[in-house]
Amino acid sequence: MNMEFDVVIVANGEFPTHPVPLDILNSAKHIVACDGAIMQLSTLLMEGDRDIIVIGDGDSVPDMYRHLLIQVDEQEDNDLTKATRYCIEQGWQRIAYIGCTGRREDHTLGNIALLMRYYQSMQVEAMMFTDQGFFTPAKGDTSFTSHKGQQVSIFNFGCSRLESTQLKWSSYAYQEWWQGTLNEALSSCFSLHGDSAYLIFQTYR
Repeated sequence: MNMEFDVVIVANGEFPTHPVPLDILNSAKHIVACDGAIMQLSTLLMEGDRDIIVIGDGDSVPDMYRHLLIQVDEQEDNDLTKATRYCIEQGWQRIAYIGCTGRREDHTLGNIALLMRYYQSMQVEAMMFTDQGFFTPAKGDTSFTSHKGQQVSIFNFGCSRLESTQLKWSSYAYQEWWQGTLNEALSSCFSLHGDSAYLIFQTYR
């Protein structure tokens, strides 16, 4: 994968072990950790020259890392959204999210839904990486780099028309989240054509 991001946001879910999210994290220009996630970045912190900060109310940040904390006490939004707003304020629009899934399933679903909020309402160019694959929000006519046999799932966020090319099963304007899962790419690229937004999940090679 050849992707460049302005910043990586690390949430306090399961820390990745797959080389793709780890490579993205290790090559990041800037890293923003959500409160308790700072403990999972100890190796990077030891390097000393990494631009790493922590966003949150600070209740999970140990004393040794409090100098990295930008404290945000409001409770209207979670730490992931606070971190995203901070990145936007810095002019960082291309954001990679890791550590957003695993552990509590309700947090996983909430964070995936927030990815669409950031894309639609905050104009963030966002991708979310897990140990199994990656989520990409999109809208309208979009082409995706793929490989033959790659597993693909499509989640509809408002399309009344949603068509595909180079997928094993033709897409449509799904009414339920499960309806667009378990599709498969037929070549090195597939396309979606919709009249609103949708979320794509692709497995790694």
